[in-house]
Amino acid sequence: MNHATKTIALTGATGFVGRHVLPMLVEQGYEVRVLVRDGSRLATSASTIHKVHGDLFDADALLTLVDGADAVIHLVGIIMEDRRRGQTFQRVHTSATINLLEAAKLSGSVKRWIHMSALGVRPHAASQYHATKWEAEQALRRSGLNFTVFRPSIIHGVDGEFMQMVKAFWCKLFPPFVPYFGAGPFGLGGAGQLQPVWVDDVARCFVDALDNKRSEGETYPMGGPGRYTWPDLYRTVKEHLDCAKNKPVVAIPAWKAKILAALPGTPFNVDQVIMSQEESTCDTKKVEQDFGITLASFEEKLADYAARIE
Repeated sequence: MNHATKTIALTGATGFVGRHVLPMLVEQGYEVRVLVRDGSRLATSASTIHKVHGDLFDADALLTLVDGADAVIHLVGIIMEDRRRGQTFQRVHTSATINLLEAAKLSGSVKRWIHMSALGVRPHAASQYHATKWEAEQALRRSGLNFTVFRPSIIHGVDGEFMQMVKAFWCKLFPPFVPYFGAGPFGLGGAGQLQPVWVDDVARCFVDALDNKRSEGETYPMGGPGRYTWPDLYRTVKEHLDCAKNKPVVAIPAWKAKILAALPGTPFNVDQVIMSQEESTCDTKKVEQDFGITLASFEEKLADYAARIE
């Protein structure tokens, strides 16, 4: 295809959304440079994919990644910190984005930047996850690059960690209940709603934004058409799992969950507890109009792929 933008620098190619973005870029005929660690495996291979070994704190690798590239698609993010490996929200979301922005500006070739943020980002956010995503957005806006920002609610798909976790809740013997974080002294109520959005819809918008003039300088909240409480979402998934056991959905009080989150080995963090209490919903009219897309129903897509969740 004859794209105005031809060479794309992609970060996060081996992550959940990146595994869907990369094949779409290849199908559309783009040359793609991907930043990968040594030994990283990509979801697809093609002669138009070129690996750059390094990370977002390797200045030489970043300059190689963006040199001659027309656009950057920046997907890298974390939901859990690993301080032993230097993976903090501040470092991965904010500092790494600033490093890549500086390299992109030095290249002189990068004119377009498509950015992964998150629904709920704002100044003075309660969670470090949202606060550092907001700081990254602000750095992008100050850069002078022609940007598009996407802020999705929780992203779902057959190969996503979230759906794999929910399946494990229902299908494994432990825990003997399906947990969520609730407010109040007994954990009842309080948890926010969310609007699961299908990974291929998100990936398609990232790729289409490259040559979509209407999206330039815009920020798009994204979510599917359905709104769910956490218990309703869990029960919806159960209906599509043949392996699901008869378990109750039980609220862990948010105050208690925050204490547990500080203990070694706990599979969630304080930020996840905080964010679960907030609304993760949005109006999707703008993204649907500007991209000519009807965002897919969570239940319809779930019915298609539930049997294939690992």
